[in-house]
Amino acid sequence: MNKRWVYVQEAPAEVVESLAQSLKISPTLASILCQRNLCTFEETKDYFRPSLSQLHDPFLMKDMDKAVNRLNDALHKGEKILVYGDYDVDGTTSVALMYGFLRGYTHQVDFYIPDRYKEGYGVSQQGIDWAEENGFSLIISLDCGIKSADKVAYATEKGIDFIICDHHLPDEDIPQAVAVLDPKQIDCPYPYKELSGCGVGFKLLQAFCLQNGIDQSEVYELLDLLVVSIASDIVPITGENRILAYFGLQHLNGPQPMRPGLEALTELAGITSEMDITSIVFGFAPRINAAGRMGDAKNSVRMLLAKTKGEAFKMADIINESNKARRDKDSNITKEALQMIEEDEFLRSASSTVLFKDTWHKGVIGIVASRCIEKYYRPTIILTQSNGKASGSARSVHGFNVHSAIESCSDLLEQFGGHMYAAGLTLPVENVPAFRARFEEIVASTITEEQKIPQIEIDAKIDIKQITRNFYNILRQMEPFGPENLKPVFVSECVYDTGSVRIVGDSHLKLRLTQDGYHSIDAIGFGLSDYYKVISKGIPFDVCYTIEENVYRGVINLQLRIKDIRSK
Repeated sequence: MNKRWVYVQEAPAEVVESLAQSLKISPTLASILCQRNLCTFEETKDYFRPSLSQLHDPFLMKDMDKAVNRLNDALHKGEKILVYGDYDVDGTTSVALMYGFLRGYTHQVDFYIPDRYKEGYGVSQQGIDWAEENGFSLIISLDCGIKSADKVAYATEKGIDFIICDHHLPDEDIPQAVAVLDPKQIDCPYPYKELSGCGVGFKLLQAFCLQNGIDQSEVYELLDLLVVSIASDIVPITGENRILAYFGLQHLNGPQPMRPGLEALTELAGITSEMDITSIVFGFAPRINAAGRMGDAKNSVRMLLAKTKGEAFKMADIINESNKARRDKDSNITKEALQMIEEDEFLRSASSTVLFKDTWHKGVIGIVASRCIEKYYRPTIILTQSNGKASGSARSVHGFNVHSAIESCSDLLEQFGGHMYAAGLTLPVENVPAFRARFEEIVASTITEEQKIPQIEIDAKIDIKQITRNFYNILRQMEPFGPENLKPVFVSECVYDTGSVRIVGDSHLKLRLTQDGYHSIDAIGFGLSDYYKVISKGIPFDVCYTIEENVYRGVINLQLRIKDIRSK
């Protein structure tokens, strides 16, 4: 699939030069920092040297004083507290963080995770009924609740108070809870708006410690859970999130023993190198999510809270089996979906993909939508049947607002929600054909030609000889990388292989690149074996890549991770 190479807009030359001189770094590195809105010495000092002292005062968040006062009141009176969280990684880490902390202060605390299929997303009536039946008078909801005004009202009628810790965009109708903690509320003065749901829960515990004279180190012990949430929920790695992720990764990679549940996941995922955002996203997140997709999300919480390695591995094995089942479902349904497109002339040439099959597993259809986009790069919706309705997940391509397109079909839907690049929807099965036609019409009339081609954002054009150990060491200080602080991508033009190009595995290229015949560097391109013939002829080409370390037989060398190649 062809890709567009899009260069990030450069900052004014005088700003770049001034920063380069003040930091004593190359203009290339200074330009990359400026592209990330880090243009002064003070801004970059905080960026390169994160400190927990840079975290914002949690009491700046709207309703934080009310939340802490209500929590203190519940603890002093011995009330039963229910920690309620969503079934994904953000929700389960939030529950483990909050419940794990509170049970050090009360035995009157339990947790609840709704069933993905019986109760659906968010606060459920069934969950509130369970809380009433078991004598709970306070519910702390995490990663959900901001869109549950009706459920909070229902709980209030039953004498149950709510503290909401959420990070999703609120509706106009804000729940009438005792406290609503969500920095995305229009009138919330909290300076950083992009916390994960677990991050909002963390701020509540931080405030609780401050008000009760408890050393902050007690809540900092939970940063390992928080970084798993930050990485897995794909929130921006900027500002406060970056500080929390930085110290969370230090916690995971530090000398102290790892939390047994995360240690078990590390072994099952085969992670042997230093933990980073990417290893969490690909190693931890699918396994934790699989518990809620294929079985019981409470198992994820139990694993994260396990006190012993034996207990942790017992739960992790269950979760790993769920992940294997998820992978099988994902693989089989993806094959079916792609075959449906390939065998239908209209679907092959359409501007969108909308597929429905009543036997597909609801827990993997979002993943299948993403897989389809890898082959057919266009807005995609995968639907299955659930509780007599067509229920689906939507995924989008760069720059196209799939939520807005779905909203234009709202008269055909019973329910929908989400954001620009991902959404969920429910509709009557009989409306699927009309929805498919309307959605295709909307996408075809609004998507641009550029949005139909995947793009790679490029930070800078450099020569191979610029890639030195010192250059790389400065790049490393920009970690942790993630959304809005991505690993820098470079282009080098008119490079050629020194004669070592070969295919490794089924479809990967291993080569050694040079521009001038003097400076050369190892490179690997996953899935790029189609370029072997051209490269082996010694023809110059342009290459787009990131820079990484490769460890082989104990020797550490720099290498390029090739993202794309353009032959001359």
